Parts: sequence; structure tokens; C-alpha cells
Amino acid sequence: MKIAMLSPFEEPVPPKKYGGTELVVYNLCEELKKAGHEVHLVASGDSKTSVALHPVFEKSIRRMPEAQDMKMRDMLKYIGIGRALRYLNQIDADIVHNHIGWRMLPFAELIKNPVVTTLHGPLDVKYRQPYYDFPDANYVTISNSQRKPLPTLNFIATVYNGIDIARFPFSDKTDDYFAFLGRMSPEKGPVQAIRAAKKLGAKLVMAAKVDAVDVAFFEREVKPLIDGKRIVFLGEVGHRGKVALLKNARALFAPIQWREPFGLFFVEAMACGTPVIANNAGSAKEVVADGTTGFVVDSEDGFIKAARTIDAIRREDCRRRVEENFTSAIMAKNYVKVYERIATGQ
Repeated sequence: MKIAMLSPFEEPVPPKKYGGTELVVYNLCEELKKAGHEVHLVASGDSKTSVALHPVFEKSIRRMPEAQDMKMRDMLKYIGIGRALRYLNQIDADIVHNHIGWRMLPFAELIKNPVVTTLHGPLDVKYRQPYYDFPDANYVTISNSQRKPLPTLNFIATVYNGIDIARFPFSDKTDDYFAFLGRMSPEKGPVQAIRAAKKLGAKLVMAAKVDAVDVAFFEREVKPLIDGKRIVFLGEVGHRGKVALLKNARALFAPIQWREPFGLFFVEAMACGTPVIANNAGSAKEVVADGTTGFVVDSEDGFIKAARTIDAIRREDCRRRVEENFTSAIMAKNYVKVYERIATGQ
């Protein structure tokens, strides 16, 4: 098949550091090419991929100085969509796979080829919900729980995100610390993670992106709690730093405060053999096998109790769960089924 892949322009593909959607797009492109498909990637020009690249901007939006202004950043995204539409119609693919989400939906009818949209974000944000009301749109979710706020949309499949598991070495040995990975934003629960570590008298090592929109929250709520000894903040890390953090941790702390659409960091931790302790929200129970690859809890007391018993989890079970459910090869095979269904109108 000839497949056009539309990535967000916020980060390059793959991201140099943080960027879950862009990493999923990269893994999918590489797996589809490996399977013999012709893949065209519409993304920022600093992307590094083996497939045909069509650069919307010379560099990713986050690297542009003017993008520190949130209104300017939003404007750049729409400029990028306009340029992307021109590329997509020139490519003339069998299927266009939209990973940008709701911003692209009003313009999808301008694309002459079939379009499928993977929804990477939560569907409970009120001001965005009207943007999904396109009866002819084909939607893929990244977890079943993601659908709940808008159950009547035209969902044609759930395809779990996948990682290149070979890049996440398994470890059955750990150091005496817990890990936090992701964004320094309220929905990811960094304050709750720190509070849990302090109650346990445990060391917490945190690696996270501080985006422009989260700077005030980080400075006010999180930074004063970091002492550099028991609570350590590494900043935003690349792949090597992420793997080192995860594979040596006793567990990943994920006290999420929102409806997590998938949680790629759950999978990355488990691939290294590291169990996950997560709040019961969004996809947590779909991705983390409660009691087998970690614990999914309903309260702060439950979180503390889970941390105290985490060493009972077998690290090889964590790895196996990813091998059987969340690899990039499995993800690509499932998307090909989606593409074929839409392309043939079945």
C-alpha cells in the first residue's frame, strides 16, 4: 500500500527527547516500510526517517523561538496544516493516516484520499468535543477507555501503541529508587509522586519535560519539593537517559490525575522489567496487568501499599506483557488491517 503519515509538527520524528505521538509515528513508519509498504511522512524537516519525508517546516515548532508564545505556537500549527494538505494531495496515497487529531478534522474533506485519524489525546476536553462531530470520519483509539466520553463517534478500531522493544533492554536487577517519567504537568501527578515517595521515606528520581504551558505550575508546585537528594530531578532526557532511569528503578510511579489515553511510559517501563504503580484512570487497567506487572490503585493509601509490596512483582512478567501486546510490529500489523478496511470500503 501507499501510505501517507501525518505527524504533529511540535517535535521531530522521532523526538530527540520527550514526544510520545512522534515516537509512535516513527515506529509505525519504520515497521510499515519493513513490511514492504510505500510510506510518505509529512512532518517537520528535522525528522530522521528511512521513509520519504515531506517537510512542513525546516525544524520542529518547539525549536522555534517564537513558539514560546502560546498564541504564536497555535498559529504555526495551522500554517503547518495548510502546507500538509498540499503535500497530501500531491502524494495521492491509498490511505492518509492523521496523527494530528482534532485540529486536522475540519480540513479532512479537502483531502482527495481516504483518511483515518488516530486520536492520541483524551476526549473529555469540553471545548474540543464539537470538533470530533464529523459523521464520515474514521477514528482509531489507542485504548478502549479513551472512547468513553464520546461513545457515539465512528470508532473503527482500537490499536494499542507499540515500541521497538529491542531498544529497551531487560534488567532483573534494580537500584533503591522509584522513577517518575513524562511531563511536569498537573495531569501526570508529579506532586502526588513526590508526596508518596516522602511518605515511604524512599528516593524518587524524576525525568520530565517542562513545556512552556507548564512552567508556572512547575516553579510554584514542584520545584520547591525537589531537594536533589531524596527527590532528584534530571530534567528532560533522551532515549539513553530514559532507559537508564527505567531499567534500574524498583517501579515507575504514575499517579495520573487525568483520563490517560494510553501511557507509552507504562509500556517502556515494563519492557525494561520495571513494574508500574498507577492510579486507576483512563487506560491504566488495559495496559498494566494489575497484580502481575504492577498495581492499579484507587487511593493514595493504595498507592503507598502497592509501593511497599512492589518487589513481589516478577520483572520477567512485565517484559512478557510488552512482547505479547505492545510492540511496534504488532501495532503495524493492526494498522494495516485498518488501512485495508478503509481503502476497500468494507
